[in-house]
Amino acid sequence: MRLLFKVLLVLGIFTTAAPAFAQDQEIVVTGSRIRGNGYYDSSAPAPSMALRRTADFAVQTVTVTGDTRDPDKRREEIYALIKGAIDLAGKYGVQLATGDVVVEQLTLANYRNLPLAKDDDREDTESTSFLIKVPLTPGTDAKAALDRFAKFIAAVPSVGRAEIKASEDLSLSVVNPEQYREPIIGLIAASANAAAAKFGPGYGVTVEGLQGRVQWSRASLTEVYLYLPASFTVVPKD
Repeated sequence: MRLLFKVLLVLGIFTTAAPAFAQDQEIVVTGSRIRGNGYYDSSAPAPSMALRRTADFAVQTVTVTGDTRDPDKRREEIYALIKGAIDLAGKYGVQLATGDVVVEQLTLANYRNLPLAKDDDREDTESTSFLIKVPLTPGTDAKAALDRFAKFIAAVPSVGRAEIKASEDLSLSVVNPEQYREPIIGLIAASANAAAAKFGPGYGVTVEGLQGRVQWSRASLTEVYLYLPASFTVVPKD
């Protein structure tokens, strides 16, 4: 009986199916667990199979909190501060947005749609959060983005007892991950063919999962991995 060699390499493991996103939507890539001097994500693919690139934007979550006793005045102060932030954004080279996964622009037309949450410990305190972001280019230092965020936050004037503060670590975002499908498939093909070649000319590959949606994970402070939840198997050609 011919000895059959079979090698299976899984590129990504996910507990839930990827949601559908419209073309050109901007997607937030959250931070991964830090290991050593870089990032580690248990769902990240083998580097040779993933497209590693600079994210489109550096993203910082900020929270606006107000604790004026009168609820109507408190809410007006919070929204007035946010309006002031929108007015200042262009001067400091930042953009304002909302969204936990899909990013949408925050404007004077929709900023009052931001929901206010009550503080569990203080009845007279409410808060809301939104995103500030700056474009990234290859070689961009994350510190430069953080410095710009810090200057912007410091420049936004308080209104009454409403204040604005950074509330989470630096995140990233990518516009239209699906546009990178073809380069990713090219990486998968190159890796699969290289693996088959190690077994000799009598072997080829079968590939599964290319129909899945492009996935993403954090690669570094300013970079992301883009990849497909695909797998290949090395099999005899006969």
